Amino acid sequence: MIGIFGFALIGIVAFLVSGLTLFAGFGLGTMLLPVFALFFPVEVAVGATAVVHFANNLFKLYLLHRDMARDVVIRFGIPAVFAAFLGAWLLTLLADQQPVVTYALGKREAVVTPLKLVMGVLIVGFAWIDLLPIWDNMTAKSKLLPLGGILSGFFGGLSGHQGALRAAFIRPLRLEPTAFAATQTGLACLVDGARIVVYGTGFLTGHFGAFLGGAQWLAVAVGILAAFAGARVGKALLPKMTVSGLQWVTGGLLMLVGLGLASGLL
Repeated sequence: MIGIFGFALIGIVAFLVSGLTLFAGFGLGTMLLPVFALFFPVEVAVGATAVVHFANNLFKLYLLHRDMARDVVIRFGIPAVFAAFLGAWLLTLLADQQPVVTYALGKREAVVTPLKLVMGVLIVGFAWIDLLPIWDNMTAKSKLLPLGGILSGFFGGLSGHQGALRAAFIRPLRLEPTAFAATQTGLACLVDGARIVVYGTGFLTGHFGAFLGGAQWLAVAVGILAAFAGARVGKALLPKMTVSGLQWVTGGLLMLVGLGLASGLL
C-alpha cells in the first residue's frame, strides 16, 4: 500500500533525476524503477516506470528535438524497436511463471519468482555498469549502431534498463552534448513506445494481473508531473552540474533492490 510518503518519494526522485540526467540521456528509469518496486509488484513497477519514462521523454524531445542526429536514430532505433518488442514479450511470459523458491526469514515469507530472479540479476548487473565506468573507454564505430540498438532495445523491453547500453554505443560518435541528449531521448521514445504496447497488452490479457488502480494511476501522475518539472529546470541548470555522484547513488540503490528482488525479499 502506498501512502503519502510513497507519493512524495516518487515525486522527489522523478524531479531530481529527470533534471540531473537531462544531458546524460538516461537515468530516470534506472532510479524510478526501484522506487516503484518498493510499493508495487515488480511487473507493475516496470509498467508504471515505462509510462512515466515515455511521457518524460516525449517532453524532453519537445525541448531538444532540433538537435537530434536523425541518421543515428534511424540506424540504431529501428533494430531497437524490434528488440524491445521481444524483450517486453519475454517479460509477459516470466510474469506468468510460478515461484521457484519459497522460504521463511524470521516471520517473513520470501517468494522468489522467475520474474523477480531475472529482474534482480539484471538490476544488479546494470548497477555495476553505473558503479564501474566500464563503458567509458569503449571505442565503437558507427557500423555497430544496429548491434547497440538490438542490445539496448531488448533489455529496455525486458527491464527498462536501456540507457547505459545505448550511451555506450553512441558516446564514441563524439556528438555535441545537446545532440547526444536529443538523440538519446529520441531513441528512448521509440523503445518506450514499443514496450508500452506489449505491457499494455499483457495487463489487458491478465498476464500481469491488475495494473492501475486509483493509487497506482496517481503515483504515475505524480511521477510524470515531477519529471516534467525536473526536465524544465534541468535544461537551464544542467550545463553547470555533474552526474558522477548520482551514478554512485543510482548504482548503490539498484544493487540493494536487485539483491532484494533476486532473494524474494521484495
